[in-house]
Amino acid sequence: MTKAQKLSWVLLRLAMGWLMFYAGITKVLNPEWSAAGYLNAAKTFSGFYGWLAQSNLLPAVNFLNEWGLTLLGVLLLLGFSVRLGSSLGALLMILYYFPVLEFPYISTHSYLVDEHIVYALVLAVFASLRAGRVWGLDGWLAMGQSEWYKKWLG
Repeated sequence: MTKAQKLSWVLLRLAMGWLMFYAGITKVLNPEWSAAGYLNAAKTFSGFYGWLAQSNLLPAVNFLNEWGLTLLGVLLLLGFSVRLGSSLGALLMILYYFPVLEFPYISTHSYLVDEHIVYALVLAVFASLRAGRVWGLDGWLAMGQSEWYKKWLG
């Protein structure tokens, strides 16, 4: 891989990391934030998303949402556990996609594909290509580490 390619991967990873971190930390810092409105307004799989919005589940859903995005951002920024973090992040983006999908329209500006699908695909590519090994902690930690770390985290 050339230096220009490595730089492109790192810049994309950092941009996605900042995007996820900011989305998460603004939720963490806002005591009024809740996923309830988003979940209750689901257009697709409304039963499932309504179930997640139940008062006994909502605190856990909010916590996972806030801190999941924040942690994903930190992992991408540091290039640490990018394979695992990106895989879970792609799943999270798919979960964000369906509530706003009114098949085949995802919004007034898109047809089937929106930013959540693009984010999920970028995260899937990060996971499959182990983007954290390029100028990230995964590359440094993978040297001399166990096969388990190399396979699942790095």
